[in-house]
Amino acid sequence: MITLAPARLTEIALLGAHCDDIAIGMGATLLTLARRQPGLRVRALVLSGGGTARAQEEATALRAFCATADLELTVLDIPDGRAPAHWARVKDALAEFRRGTEPEIVFAPQPGDAHQDHRLLAELAPTEFRDHMVLGYEILKWETDTPRPAVLHPVTPEIIRAKAGLLAECYPSQAHRDWFDEEAFLGLARLRGVQCHAAYAEGFDLGKAVLEFGGA
Repeated sequence: MITLAPARLTEIALLGAHCDDIAIGMGATLLTLARRQPGLRVRALVLSGGGTARAQEEATALRAFCATADLELTVLDIPDGRAPAHWARVKDALAEFRRGTEPEIVFAPQPGDAHQDHRLLAELAPTEFRDHMVLGYEILKWETDTPRPAVLHPVTPEIIRAKAGLLAECYPSQAHRDWFDEEAFLGLARLRGVQCHAAYAEGFDLGKAVLEFGGA
């Protein structure tokens, strides 16, 4: 197994179909980045939840997960579960978002996700961020769509427990879901940790990357 350590990041882009997708999929990675790279620019776009209490939950959560970062969040009001029916609007919103950010890494849902909103965003992300590394995070839920991530990011036990605590604190509207609990989040992170010889980790899909050995 080869470990690649990227140079210091200055800006990342976060794409989510719903409020809480980003925090569920990569909350520990966000906590790690924010703590290690104060002042990191974080630009986030969420497709649904605008104008509702869910948008406020998302704003509170991302401020907590990105506490030392320069955060800008946009939450649209595309109906939950209907994103494919609003393809043109999603595409236009993503294009507008792309014009306002120049990230080193883009985080989006993983392309094998069973939820149609997640999958659409995963498909469109590389069409706008054509020359960027796009990492697809996994969203734990009841569907059996758990991917085989090619990229694993080890995180500390303290960080993963902080993630689970913030999810419970910042998203009270999701507390009724039988999979939305600390045990589930820690369990998946422990599995990913086993796969990279760490206590815990978060996993990501990688569609394409360019390596330069000794320069072009």
